[in-house]
This record gives sequence, C-alpha cells and structure tokens, in this order.
Amino acid sequence: MTKCEKGRVTMTFTEPIRKYILSGLVAFVVIGLIVANVMASKQDDKFKINEALYTQAIQLQSTGDMAGSADAIKKVLKKEPNSEMANYAAALIFAQNGDMKQSAIHMQKTLDLNPYKVEDPTFMIQLGEIFVGAERFEDAKTVLLRCQESAWAPEDIPNYQEQVATLLAHIENSLKEGTKNE
Repeated sequence: MTKCEKGRVTMTFTEPIRKYILSGLVAFVVIGLIVANVMASKQDDKFKINEALYTQAIQLQSTGDMAGSADAIKKVLKKEPNSEMANYAAALIFAQNGDMKQSAIHMQKTLDLNPYKVEDPTFMIQLGEIFVGAERFEDAKTVLLRCQESAWAPEDIPNYQEQVATLLAHIENSLKEGTKNE
C-alpha cells in the first residue's frame, strides 16, 4: 500500500507482508549456510587426502624410500599443481634422487608461486645448488650473486658465504670448460 504525503511517496507494509519478507530473508540465509557447509566439507575432505599424501611423501623421504617418496609427491602435484609446499618438497625429493633438471623445474615453480622466497637464504642457496646441478649456470650465477650481495649468514648454515663462493667458482670453471670444448 502506498501513500502520498507532502510530495513523498511512502510504502507501508501490512503485518502479513512483513512476515513474508522476513521469512524469505531467513530462508535465503539458511540455504546459503547449508550450501556453504556442504562445499566446505568437500574442500576439507580434499585437503585431508592431499595432506595425507604429502605427509606420506615426506615420511618416505626421511626413511630413504626415494622412489616411493617421488611417487607420493607426484600424486600430490597431480591434484594440487600450484601448491608451493608440494613443489618445494618435490624439488628436494627429485634433487635427492639425482634428477636435477626436474628438481630445477619445481624450484622455479616454487619461486613463481611465492616470489618472496628470494628473501629466504636457505631456499636461495638450495636453488643455486640445484641450478648448478641442472647445468643452468647463468641462472645459478644470478641466484648466487644475490646470495653474496645480501651477505646472508644464517645460523643453520655456518659456512653460507663460503658455500656461495665455492658454487660461484664452480660455475666459472664450468663456463670456462664449456667455451674450451666448443
């Protein structure tokens, strides 16, 4: 019902109309909560499965079962290809298995997913070592020069700068040998 008072049109609702509006809003909220709950539970189940596979991969790696660990991490990556943690774990597992090219791919993807990793001294020296192992010498040199310029000295890697210098020297020697062989 509408009224016109002093140039304004106002709408008044009768009691039954107010009840219908309130009932509709309550029903909308309840349906929204039910849908959200169903979707969240499916996501929780998916997360639990992937977490179990990830944990299995790490456990297999720690017990020395590198083939089993590589298989488990591949399953995680198949379901969660953009997981930073899974790509990082895969890189370390492949490096331990000696597949440095595959390891480098996963380290690069980890960095692509989280560019702030360039501020992590441990990640950066691992990235440099893996690039050296994969014979990506220019990439390794860029990473290791960043480590050197940052003058990092993490407590858990006491000879950090010496390791960086050793890797840089190895790169220079490899690049010199590469030009001699050509």
